[in-house]
Amino acid sequence: MTTINPWINFNGNAEEAFAFYKSVFGGEFKKVVRFKDLAGPEFQVAEKDANKIMQIVLPLDDASMLIGNDVPEFMGKVSENENRSKIHIGVDSKEKAEKIFNGLSAGGQAEAPMGNSPWGTYFGMFRDKYGIEWIVESVN
Repeated sequence: MTTINPWINFNGNAEEAFAFYKSVFGGEFKKVVRFKDLAGPEFQVAEKDANKIMQIVLPLDDASMLIGNDVPEFMGKVSENENRSKIHIGVDSKEKAEKIFNGLSAGGQAEAPMGNSPWGTYFGMFRDKYGIEWIVESVN
């Protein structure tokens, strides 16, 4: 089996963003690793990066998960406003599509409100309050 799971980079607010995503999707974090957890003689961690997230994993179901991390300062900043890739969420009902769209888009900016698409799905597109772009779509 092959799976494709989005991995999102943040500028120090991955934990906040993932708490928000968890409030929408539910579930429990499978993994939360901070940079300080990996620190040692071979892997030096700057004090300002110690509590940042090295990896956080939120399972969405048995086969898919949302993964994220903070980018350490020495690697530079992520430009959320230039991130034109979108995370697609496919669901099996209009009600679930509405719930996820309304939850994730809170505090963000809708690019296309939920509605019937020309290709026969129920579709919406937005940038969340963390600058991450999403598409929510139901085929029913």
